[in-house]
Amino acid sequence: MAHAVHALLLALRDLPHPRVLRILVQSLILTLLIFTATGAAVVYGARWALGHWRWLDGVELDMAGVLILLVVIAGSWLLFRAVAIVVVGLFADSIVADVEGRHYPAAAARAIDVGWRQNLGLALASLSRLIAGNVVALPVYLVLLVTGIGTPLFALFVNALLLGRDLEAMVLARHPDQPRFARPVRWSLGLLSAASFVVPVANLLAPIIGAAMAVHLLHLRDGNRT
Repeated sequence: MAHAVHALLLALRDLPHPRVLRILVQSLILTLLIFTATGAAVVYGARWALGHWRWLDGVELDMAGVLILLVVIAGSWLLFRAVAIVVVGLFADSIVADVEGRHYPAAAARAIDVGWRQNLGLALASLSRLIAGNVVALPVYLVLLVTGIGTPLFALFVNALLLGRDLEAMVLARHPDQPRFARPVRWSLGLLSAASFVVPVANLLAPIIGAAMAVHLLHLRDGNRT
């Protein structure tokens, strides 16, 4: 965990750099547009269903709208995380290349350029893991609802595992000859990244910070210092 915290501090120092800020603004605008459009589609689609499905006759639409809103809010963290990590996946090579170029130039010179097709493939693979992982975990989420805190804690655990894998894949795409992270390192990376999605404002920066953290963790384990 100490290495992950050190990588997090280094990633935070990377944020003010112009290229990182440019990527951050571009990815954030795209993320918010997709997130807003998806959320609106879910709400209007659910309300249309309430108005047209016979087995829902008699349900008060105002109350149903409130319930739908609560469900959307409850699922907004997963939805935002899904959209954000896919969008950042599209910019992943630019983020990783920028951080490597400034901190680890020797490693950057050996790196393989990742094209947009591979970036898109990584993003879609991340989305697939997110959906599959949380669908599998859904019964546990429902059982833990009675505990009050159990469901969000288990969701944090599940998504820490998934995010660690996603961020690792982003950096190893440029360095396919490198071995995977040790499990504790991957877990620490995923946990800090998943936790940052829960914090207001920080969740907007979380995908970029997570990608930069992964770069630092990859190269710090090889004895590089920054």
